Amino acid sequence: MLDYRMLTFLKLCETMNYREAAEHLHITQPAVTQHIHYLEKAYGCQLFSYNGRTLTKTHAAVLLERYCRSALYEQHAVQTAMTTLSVRRDFRIGATKTIGDFLISEQIARLLRSGRYNLSVLVDNTEHLLHLLEHNQLDLALIEGFFDKSAYGHQLFRRERFVGICCKGHPFARKSVFFQQLQDETLILRESGSGSRAVLEQILHEENFSLDSFPYTCCISSIQITRQMVAAGLGVSFVYEAAGDSPDLETFTLRGADITREMNYVYLKGTSGSHWIDAFAQADSLSPDGGEITSETLHDDTCPTV
Repeated sequence: MLDYRMLTFLKLCETMNYREAAEHLHITQPAVTQHIHYLEKAYGCQLFSYNGRTLTKTHAAVLLERYCRSALYEQHAVQTAMTTLSVRRDFRIGATKTIGDFLISEQIARLLRSGRYNLSVLVDNTEHLLHLLEHNQLDLALIEGFFDKSAYGHQLFRRERFVGICCKGHPFARKSVFFQQLQDETLILRESGSGSRAVLEQILHEENFSLDSFPYTCCISSIQITRQMVAAGLGVSFVYEAAGDSPDLETFTLRGADITREMNYVYLKGTSGSHWIDAFAQADSLSPDGGEITSETLHDDTCPTV
């Protein structure tokens, strides 16, 4: 079991405020301070410091938070395995919108047909899915675009081309266009925090452009609505190729930029994410050898001891 002082530490990392942490934990503020001082003495390092009136984490705190979250996840996984040995296991999957809406229906169907899982599938943007991973609310996320690979366990899911989409009959259809030509178009964007938008912003930056270069932009979080607006001739957008496959749309590319990006399985570093990847990809076994996941298989050799 994770030491109660570690739980205090995690809550302080989340709130970055001693008073709020105490209120959430239903203890006194001096008790929070005592728990943090105990950990600092035990590990021989400072965990928090003040920059003016703002509480900040030290590098040691960042490392300890990562290990604690991994340990808390594994604790929850073992408890679940011990209490559900003969019943369906919970499997909490997150996917970014292109992956969730266009690429994983077959895998989800196989998981359902296996009858081994209580499935929860959340489709959301990259930023929110990573937040849920860190707070033990997902077992596995499938992420398009960028994330900090040093902070998470990860494995390649697939590579996908990143293309422009326009309506039928548009001058861009099936052509390679210059960046300057885009500036005469209404650009339909995904919301901040999405992997697709981050990819587009990076591409523009590499060509010395930015979103401010466009006189008309529109932000839509739904890929389906974006496709409908583009098909109606109300703008152009950029999506992964799987999302641009529609009889109502045409694709185009940016001249000099053949853009392919990774899509990855992502899980909390130091946890049993590789087992969930196998379950997702195979859907006919709970572990790589076809056996049931047990408290032993829930842990891999990289799981830290806290």
